[in-house]
Amino acid sequence: MLRPKPPSRNSFDLRLLLIFVFSLAVAARLLPGARTIDDSYITFRYARNILAGNGFVYNPGERVLGTTTPLYALLLTSIGFMTGGPGAPFPQIALLLNAVADGFTAMLLLQLGRKFDAHLAGLGAALAWAIAPFSVTFAIGGLETSLYVLLLTATVAAHLAERRILATFLAALALLTRPDALILLGPLAVDRAWQIWISRRSLSRRVCRGIATEILAFLLPCLGWFTFAYLYFGNLLPHSIAAKSLAYRLEPLSALTRLVQHYTTPFLGHLTFGIPWIGVGLFIYPFFYLVGARKAWKAAPHAWPFLAFPWFYLITFAIPNPLIFRWYLTPPLPVYFLVILTGLQQILTTQLGRFRKGKIAPNQAQSPIELGRLQQAALVFFVLLTPVLLSLRGWTLTPDHGSRRPAPEMAWFKLELLYRQAASLLPPSPEQLDETSPVLAAGDVGVLGYYTSMRILDTVGLNSPISTNYYPADADLFVINYAIPPELILENLPDYIIILEVYGRAGLLKDTRFWENYQLRDKLSTDIYGSDGMLILERKR
Repeated sequence: MLRPKPPSRNSFDLRLLLIFVFSLAVAARLLPGARTIDDSYITFRYARNILAGNGFVYNPGERVLGTTTPLYALLLTSIGFMTGGPGAPFPQIALLLNAVADGFTAMLLLQLGRKFDAHLAGLGAALAWAIAPFSVTFAIGGLETSLYVLLLTATVAAHLAERRILATFLAALALLTRPDALILLGPLAVDRAWQIWISRRSLSRRVCRGIATEILAFLLPCLGWFTFAYLYFGNLLPHSIAAKSLAYRLEPLSALTRLVQHYTTPFLGHLTFGIPWIGVGLFIYPFFYLVGARKAWKAAPHAWPFLAFPWFYLITFAIPNPLIFRWYLTPPLPVYFLVILTGLQQILTTQLGRFRKGKIAPNQAQSPIELGRLQQAALVFFVLLTPVLLSLRGWTLTPDHGSRRPAPEMAWFKLELLYRQAASLLPPSPEQLDETSPVLAAGDVGVLGYYTSMRILDTVGLNSPISTNYYPADADLFVINYAIPPELILENLPDYIIILEVYGRAGLLKDTRFWENYQLRDKLSTDIYGSDGMLILERKR
């Protein structure tokens, strides 16, 4: 009788590592707890309105797709349905969902490192991702970033494993999580099409049916959503994309500058070595990446779309020059971590190998065994420990606001706390949000929309298409990169307005017509963005 073959030691060790990196990623997000970002509350309000029977809307009766992440909204809605309905604790739901998603991403990075024949680099990338401030901050911030990154990484892993149907289905889910997934999905589709083309003469009926199933696995989810979006909203793309391109005023090349700075400090080395490190990173990280990409491509030629993704991503965002929100900087990081560390591992292995073989004269007192241990120690220190230690400099043990538990420094949400305080100072309104609710105008609408039962006039225009009619605004109105055009308020006359003073300093607050219609109800002290407080204004009756 044949006995099942016991698992190998390597297989057992791999499972332990997978469990470890998953657990580390989850723990690193549960430790600080939810520090929810304003934009997340927009998606939460969509989910809550669906559960309340108001439809897939931000304001009842207004069919506007203001969220860029329909899949994430529907996923939150599904979990919310099972955990409290409209009153579900969406910030906590998002935190747990994102923690698990990032845990799986860490596991996939470990596996991809093995695929690229760079086991240590895979573990280093997994550990760095697990605690990186740019991954933790937006997971605990409630954004869709963690789910999006997981789906992109899983699509690549399935593509390389030749699990074709799974890869195309995951690609569809990634696209429905964020439309900019096309930056990676387009090249992956090109690679798959090329594979089919070069084998076209040997395609059997069975293989052709498989290809047709691949296509359907992508098209059915996408066609389902886009058909609904066209019939329900009247368009296919989120309105927020057009609104953001109009509302903000930016200097030329500002997006490119921000992205280049980010790519030169993937592990936040400037926090340890100072600002000059940015100049060093400008050269060493692209070099490590080039070496790592070459090695990864040799090990897995069909990984080229994944290897090129950070650079396609940079070009795609640099050319239109949008306002680069911090969470836009996260999606390229998993592959960036992995390939940089693959290159570093390759360089160290080659150079230390030469040293060990005597091509570079060693200390005669050292034995080959000692040199081997030195090589292993150097690899562990530079490929595993250094990225983690550098990234940990971006954490603080005692944040000065919110929970006092350790958290990334960039998990800053003082503005969100201020908006929540402002929402509590508004007069009570009916608990049920409907078309008769009073109207509140604001430039940052997430927290205010979630914690008030008011209709929202989104002055940026993400959820209020009418606002885009007033942009681009006159340059004289801007003190920072955003300002509220006076006519937007004067022609729509919302019941309440909550804004940072700097949004209206050069225009709205200087307009005598505005003060004929509005009065200051309250003012909260703050200097955020150079503002002289947060203003709570109400319309005169």
